[in-house]
Amino acid sequence: MRDSIAHVFFDLDHTLWDFETNSRLAVGELFDRFGVGRLTGAGEDEFHAVYVRINEVFWERYRLGTITKAELRSGRFFDALDHFGLRDAALAEAMGTAYVDISPRKTALMDGAMEVLHYLGQRYELHIITNGFEEVQHIKLESSGIRPFFSEVVTSERAGVRKPDPGIFRFAEQLTGAQRERSLMIGDHLEADILGAQRAGWRAIHFDPGAQAAGEGHRIASLRELTALL
Repeated sequence: MRDSIAHVFFDLDHTLWDFETNSRLAVGELFDRFGVGRLTGAGEDEFHAVYVRINEVFWERYRLGTITKAELRSGRFFDALDHFGLRDAALAEAMGTAYVDISPRKTALMDGAMEVLHYLGQRYELHIITNGFEEVQHIKLESSGIRPFFSEVVTSERAGVRKPDPGIFRFAEQLTGAQRERSLMIGDHLEADILGAQRAGWRAIHFDPGAQAAGEGHRIASLRELTALL
C-alpha cells in the first residue's frame, strides 16, 4: 500500500483528537459553571453519561441531515436536562454556546497521534476530512498543535455535503489535486469514513481501537500500526 498512496486523509474526532477525554472535561466545566447538579439533583458522572448517549443520537441525526447545526448544539443539552426533569431552553442554549467555546480548546490527542503524524508527514501529503463544524475543527487543530501537519482541512460545511456522501470526497480530490486511486482515508466511523471513502473509489483503514465493528479490509486498533502499513 505504501508505494501506491500519495495523499492520506484523516478524520479528526475520535481518530486524532481525543473527543471522549476533551468532551468529558468540557461537560464537567459546564456542569459546575451552570449549577446543573443543584438544578437537577444529578451527579456529574450521571449527567455526563446521559449527555453522551443523547449527543450520539443528535450527531447521527445531523449526519443524516435531519437536524441543523443549531438544533444539534442546544438540543442535546435540552434533552439531557429534560432527562432529569428540567425543561429550560435558555439554559440549554447557553450550555450549547459555552460548550463549543470550551471543548475545542482542549488538547488531548489519541494515543500515538503525534508520533504517527510526524512519521507520515515525511512520506505523504496529509489532509483532514471531517463532519465537524468549520470554526470548531480549526480551533481543535490549532489548540492541539497538529494543524501544521495538514495541507488542507475539508469540513462538511466547506464542501456542502457530509460524509459518507461521495460529494465530500470528490470535493477533497478537487481541492488537493489527489487522484482517487492514490488516496487513503483513515477514520473511526465505519459508515461515514470507511464505507464512504470506499464508495468514492478510495482505499480506507478503519481505526477501531475497541474492535467493535465487523467487516473486511484493513483495520487497526492503534494508530501506531500505521507505521507498518505505510
